[in-house]
Order: sequence, then C-alpha cells, then structure tokens
Amino acid sequence: MAASEQTTPANQTAKDSSTVRVIAVTGGKGGVGKSNVSINLGMALAQLKQRVVLLDADLGLANIDVLLGLRPARNLEDVFAGECGLRDVIVDGPGGIRVIPASSGTQSMVRLNHQQHAGLIAAFSDLVDEIDVLIIDTAAGISDSVVSFVRAAQEVLVVVCDEPSSITDAYGLIKVLHRDHGVQSFRVLANQTRSNEEGRALYARLVATTDRFLDVMLHYAGDIPHDELLRKAVRKQQAVYALYPNSAASKAFGQLAEKVDKWPLATGASGYLEFFVESLLASHP
Repeated sequence: MAASEQTTPANQTAKDSSTVRVIAVTGGKGGVGKSNVSINLGMALAQLKQRVVLLDADLGLANIDVLLGLRPARNLEDVFAGECGLRDVIVDGPGGIRVIPASSGTQSMVRLNHQQHAGLIAAFSDLVDEIDVLIIDTAAGISDSVVSFVRAAQEVLVVVCDEPSSITDAYGLIKVLHRDHGVQSFRVLANQTRSNEEGRALYARLVATTDRFLDVMLHYAGDIPHDELLRKAVRKQQAVYALYPNSAASKAFGQLAEKVDKWPLATGASGYLEFFVESLLASHP
C-alpha cells in the first residue's frame, strides 16, 4: 500500500538526549548503492547538527572503510574476539560522522550466531547519549544477519534501482520481514534515477507488487539521481557529499536528510536504542 510522506506529528516532542533514530539501509540485492546512500545520508544529517554513527553491518564483506579511504586499526572482529570494546573501534569519518568498521573476507564473521548479533547491538547501550542517528548499512541478500539488523530498526529504508532484479529482491526482503517478523512499514528510496518520474515509477512498481500479496505500507522517500560525479568520488575514495557538494546527487542527499530529520521519533524514557536491543533479543531467545 502506498502512503504519502510521513512527517513528525504536531504533538511530537523534541528529541531528548536519550532518543536515538535507528535507520537500516537495505535493498535485498547488491549493487543498488546502499553503502553510498548510507555514507552520504549520514554526512547530510551531520550537517543538520545530528550526531551520526554509521555501522558497517556487512560483517563478512565490509566496504565503508574502503569507500572512505579509512584505515582503521581495529574492527568488529576484534570486538567479538574480546580484544577491545565497541568504543575502541569507532573511527572519525568525513563531515562529522563516526564509523564502526567491520571486517572483510573473514568467514567467521559471516557465521555469527543470533546471540552474537544481539551482543553487538547491546554494546550500543553505552553510546546512547552520544548518538542522535544510527545508520546501519546492511549486507546484500536476506541472510540472518541482514534480517536481524533490519527487523529491529526503527526505520527500514529500502534502496531500489531500475533493474528487474532490484525490484524482485526488494520485494523478497519485504516479504520475509513482513511474513516472518511482522514488519509493517517500509520507506523506499529510488537510486541512480534519470528523472524524478523514473523514481516515482520504480516506487509504483514495487507498490503494485506488494499490494497484490502483502498487507504492508510503503512510503516514498524520494530519489537520488544518476550522477557521474558520484562515481568519480567513489574512485577517489571520498563521499560525493563532501567532494562535490553542489552536485545533483549531493543536493538530493541534502533533501533526503531534511525529510529524514522530520520522520517521527520513537518516544519513551529509554529512547529507541534500548528498544532496538530488546527487539533483537526477543526475536532470538
């Protein structure tokens, strides 16, 4: 079911120090640009004075550090090995964001059990007063790791592009999350579009498919245009939002961040990060 863009209700209270917005950026398949969306959205939110932490949740084939030209001394593999704490692996990224790097090419990281996944999220409890937005860049596919992170997040941002397999795989992910985990609401971002109309058309195609078989709500988050400057920035291992701030892609990320900043926040004394932990643990006793 399609929905108009959801913004903060008039009676929504201002963010307090314990409230953390948790956004999972996913897509079902590789190659749709999830990591670039995560990075540049994070930087655009940081420019709006949000304290942003970006978690590279592709636990076996991490690439956020590579995309940003970072050389972290430690990563999540060291945390799971008990060699350091989560705070010890956080590195400063560009534009005011902080990055939690994962490992690349380490099979053991792919085979983490549910308790280890939950332990990773629980470790964020110590950082609750230092974060406004936690962006989770998931792996491709619908592995247990992807589902664990996505189903527990407050917001699920599904990235699609103009490829038949992108729509098919995005639908598959939405189906699993809805059928097996009760996730009802998703936000859809069209990436690498040639026009605003193309973005809307991609969204409409996905809505047409979900409306036939699923009882879910899809919200259109907008589109990011195809931009050769983004590709150029990737080759230079930099974020387009920093390297080419006046590019079409950067302006679109700025607009997306302004929308995200108006999405409703979780309320409650504990903030959303604690609920995120509890939700993840409840699904995997």
